[in-house]
Formats: sequence, C-alpha cells, structure tokens
Amino acid sequence: MIIPVLLAISAAAPAQEAPILIVGRTWAPFISPMGEPFRAKTTTDDTLRLWIAKADANRDGAVSLAEMLADADRFFTRLDDGGDGALGPDDIIRYEWEIAPDIQIGSPQRRAPGVPAPPKPPETARRKFDYKDAPLQGAARYALLNFPQPVAAADSNFDRSITRAEFRAAATYRFQLLDTGHSGALTFASLDAQRAKVFADAKKRAKRKVKPGEEDDERVGGPL
Repeated sequence: MIIPVLLAISAAAPAQEAPILIVGRTWAPFISPMGEPFRAKTTTDDTLRLWIAKADANRDGAVSLAEMLADADRFFTRLDDGGDGALGPDDIIRYEWEIAPDIQIGSPQRRAPGVPAPPKPPETARRKFDYKDAPLQGAARYALLNFPQPVAAADSNFDRSITRAEFRAAATYRFQLLDTGHSGALTFASLDAQRAKVFADAKKRAKRKVKPGEEDDERVGGPL
C-alpha cells in the first residue's frame, strides 16, 4: 500500500542530483496545526491521535497551550535545516517538497512511471471522502484550520523569514482557534468533532461544485 513516487526537482538540476523519493499513501495524512504531517502506518491508525500522542507530553489525554508551544518548538527545529533560528525560502521549499509534499495538488496520488495503482485500503467512514473533490487548497484539505501553507502563514511581518518567536505566536493563535470551549486544553473528542464538521462541510461544497476561494469555510485562516 506504499507508493514510491519520484519527483523531478527541476529540469535544470545537475545530472548527479538524485530525485526526491516520497513515500505516499492512498489516504490522506493529518496536517497538524503547525503544518507537520502525520501519516498512518497501519489501516487502524488515527492520524489525529498520532499528533495528540506526540504533543501530549504529560500523557493526560489533552494538549495544553504549553504543550502546543513545545510541539511548535520541536517542529521549528526540524524545519530550521541551517540552524540559524529562522525559516527562510530554502526551508520553506524543503518543507513543501520533502516534509509535507501532500500539500501540493495531487501529490499523494502520484506514482512513478510504470508503477501500477495500489489496492484500495479497507473502507472506513472517514476514508470514504475523496480529498480530490474538496474545494480547499493545500494543507487545508487535511487539517483542522484553513491554512493552505501553515508554515509560511506564520510569517506575520511578511519578510519571507519566520523566526521562532513568530512560529510560537502562530501556535498560540491557532491553539486559541481550536480551543472552542475555552477550556485551556485540546482533547481528542473536541478536535475529532471539529474534524467531522470539516469533512461534512467539504462534502457539501464538493457536491455544490464550489470553486476554490468561494467556499463558505468557517475555519479561520486565509490562503496566501
């Protein structure tokens, strides 16, 4: 069920450069509030639970603001390939092509030439929805918040460089958006309810054939 996908970086790339190898799957990942992809390894994995388990440091079943900030710091360090304390254009390109290629149009379904289509995974209630039909863009197709490029969206002063402080500020803002009950904690139950509504709304928009940019998406966050 794993699909090896080869992407040519550029037609002008040196011949000695190997193409990027992406391991895709036939169903969608979960893109965390800060943009990190979580992919199922088995047919029983719930990708939202995978993120919560990673962010929930004290294992109390909920993600607090402090844990959300710590999770954002961890992912920022992973994104900051040069270790200079800021995410520049090269870091953004690496994020879009190597870390979360899923946010590109159609990338989860790409296959290398000659590779047959994989068998379909077992049907479940959530996986019956075809993400290709959703009139949403980028990471918004797989996330709880409508940020097509959640990492770049953290650039609050639009200087094409994202500092750790900006990333943490974005994490605080997004935590507040997700904490709809103002309880100070994000539980699986509360986020799963939001996810179910996102899927239901996306199905409605797909049936109405709403064009990208015209959808009445209630999630906060604008496309870049």
